[in-house]
Amino acid sequence: HVQLVESGGGSVRAGGSLTLYCEASRFFACMGWFRQAPGKGLECVSIINSGGNARWYADSVKGRFTISRDNTKSTLYLQLNSLQTEDTAMYYCAKGNALMGAAMTPRGPGTQVTVSS
Repeated sequence: HVQLVESGGGSVRAGGSLTLYCEASRFFACMGWFRQAPGKGLECVSIINSGGNARWYADSVKGRFTISRDNTKSTLYLQLNSLQTEDTAMYYCAKGNALMGAAMTPRGPGTQVTVSS
């Protein structure tokens, strides 16, 4: 049974930054992040492969968010820069086996990101 625990969320002003963390009981070939804004469905935000040399980003976050992983610590990161109010959501860590949202499964309690104008 894989456990994924997210942390690092918080409340920031637009233009601010946050770093999200996901501690995993074990890593999968691909790890990623999803988010769910109030009243909306789950959105795949970013995915990274096992070697860390291939990444996928949703168009809505490209150029602002950066995903990375430390395989020695089984920890996944998401650096959020230039935050916008539209980034307000619960963020979930995800596991999977391909660089595509349909191949990923979000897990964990999530961490809340709130961006105010």
